Amino acid sequence: MKAAFYVGNATVRSGPQTAIEPTSGKAQIKVAYSGICGTDLHILHGKMDHRVHLPQVLGHEMSGTISALGPGVDGFSVGDAVTVMPLDPCNNCPACRAGHSHICQNLKFMGIDTPGAMQSYWTVPAHTLHHLPTALPFRIAALVEPVSVACHSVRLGAVTEGEYVVVLGGGPIGTLVALVAKSKGAKVLVSEINPYRLQLLKGLGLEAMDPRQKDFPAYVTEQTEGAGADVAFEVSGSAAGAESMTKLLRTRGRIVVVAMFVDPPKVDLFRIFWRELRLCGTRVYEHQDFEAGIRMAASGALPLDRLISQTYPLEQVQSGLQQVEGGGAVMKVLINCGEEAA
Repeated sequence: MKAAFYVGNATVRSGPQTAIEPTSGKAQIKVAYSGICGTDLHILHGKMDHRVHLPQVLGHEMSGTISALGPGVDGFSVGDAVTVMPLDPCNNCPACRAGHSHICQNLKFMGIDTPGAMQSYWTVPAHTLHHLPTALPFRIAALVEPVSVACHSVRLGAVTEGEYVVVLGGGPIGTLVALVAKSKGAKVLVSEINPYRLQLLKGLGLEAMDPRQKDFPAYVTEQTEGAGADVAFEVSGSAAGAESMTKLLRTRGRIVVVAMFVDPPKVDLFRIFWRELRLCGTRVYEHQDFEAGIRMAASGALPLDRLISQTYPLEQVQSGLQQVEGGGAVMKVLINCGEEAA
């Protein structure tokens, strides 16, 4: 079998890997597709070297088929189509005991802290498995994990029908947040500076604009008859996004921070005080969000196929990472880890 390894120095290499037979409570998956996300770029540039163990197999967005089961695994059979919720909590820390195991204080995020999905066969704890509907293509199912991020974010943002929502950042996660919020009946505006993504967003039926082309907060104020947006999702991870998010909201509006900021950004705390804004962080997903992500992917309610820009074979992961990093005409890139119908 083959795998894609991060080896340090901004380098990923593909090479042979020994398949791990599943022991008690574990399952082995024949991986079909794995997606590249922003976290993989953080790993590539050494920003997570304190967590990864070199050489590390990348990938946590995936789809595949169970190829073997260890003893004590119930509810699954060899041949089942599955995806993995890549969180392995300790189940003993204060966060876990409080029912928040998705943000366990000792969380092992698979593909970062432990080997990931960019390999022919991936052996995982059985508690991470989720069934996939048989009619859901593996290529589309590889997007369930990022869809689940969007479902969690929109749920924590408490988006309801008729609300005005602004999404700062129209990358894959921002686009999915916008689409999920729209599916709730919200009016959605996306801020994005990449011309290709702007055009794609508009083609998906979303209002989108480059905030550098006009006074963005003034436009939101005008569109909401002077009130401001009900919810703003910060998904850009940019200093400009963090600084502007408080300017967009009505009194008691909600800010949801989805992006991961490596460096602390400037935030207008006076505006939060002055308008009694509510600031909420959102990280990964819970089981209900993951199941919602599977349902949304299977329903066809989201145009997920239009978000996939390119698919590379496992041997060309470095090329896929470079394309994502380079920006331009790209949204989502998948790695074919062995699916025959690429």
